Amino acid sequence: MGSNYLTVTYDLVRTPKTDYPALLVKFLSEKFGLQIGSTLLEVGCGRGDFLKAFANAGFDCFGVDREESAIELSEKLNIKTCDISKDSLPFEDNSLDIVFHKSLIEHLYVPDNLMRETFRVLKKGGKVVILTPDWVSQMRNFYEDITHCRPYDRRALRDALAIFGFENIITEKFYQLPVIWKHKWVTIFSKILQLFLNSHSARFITEKTRIKFFRWSVELMILGFGAKP
Repeated sequence: MGSNYLTVTYDLVRTPKTDYPALLVKFLSEKFGLQIGSTLLEVGCGRGDFLKAFANAGFDCFGVDREESAIELSEKLNIKTCDISKDSLPFEDNSLDIVFHKSLIEHLYVPDNLMRETFRVLKKGGKVVILTPDWVSQMRNFYEDITHCRPYDRRALRDALAIFGFENIITEKFYQLPVIWKHKWVTIFSKILQLFLNSHSARFITEKTRIKFFRWSVELMILGFGAKP
């Protein structure tokens, strides 16, 4: 991955800061029973938006990222450098309550080291939460990111969790729309849009109208969860 990856892909004009990280942290905490005060590691923390949201919510947070610029972009957060494709995480065995990563696993040709290290550092009963682009809905735009290597669907992510020893596994398609988290019935409108729009047309409409509902009704994520036995 190039040394300028974070500064290019997370440029504030291209990817402005919003309240989405805080809303997602609240949703995930309630959905999976993530306890305030728990030790939490975000692998591939990037600009630190989600790590900061977890910290603001009361979690004891740590981050790792391959890029040195992650530390520079988030000076007040506890972030270390680590190439998770090959390196060990800089934490002791059975030392963390939660490991979280969003939009990371698809950047690895082989997820073995990531999954093995995640399992190692979690305490018994520790939880992993993963978000990755849904290949079925994002296949037309998946490789717009030149660092994307390996796409996932629900079954592939479930297998990755099971193979490396996690239990109580959940994988589901996930809408990045807080209104749907509050009101499940709104999903009906998203499913209707999926009949008529692909990712490119949905993005075009969102760009013209600035209504994010169009894009994120079509471009879904896979949400995965597992617990260490």
